[in-house]
Amino acid sequence: MTTVNLSLQVLPVVTEERIYPVVDSVISMIAESGVKYEVGPMETTMEGELDLLLDIVKKAQEICTEQGAKRVVSIVKIDYKEEGVTMDEKVGIYRNTQPS
Repeated sequence: MTTVNLSLQVLPVVTEERIYPVVDSVISMIAESGVKYEVGPMETTMEGELDLLLDIVKKAQEICTEQGAKRVVSIVKIDYKEEGVTMDEKVGIYRNTQPS
């Protein structure tokens, strides 16, 4: 099983006051899935097996429409290599650094 990184940004077409609650529901589902993830200001990045992460993307769309989105625009980025790729290898050196 190859580990990949997948970043997901969901843009549910709902009223402005509903955007954060809908996105929060998607993030809660990701947290409950058990995959390693990091929430950023523009997207959530996950680490795991590609098929599982793609299932999460599908569920994210369903959550948005179940909560009233007439349309969902999603941006998905996948970082894949045969030997696997982790978030730590890409950003680990930037964690735990203190500004001067």
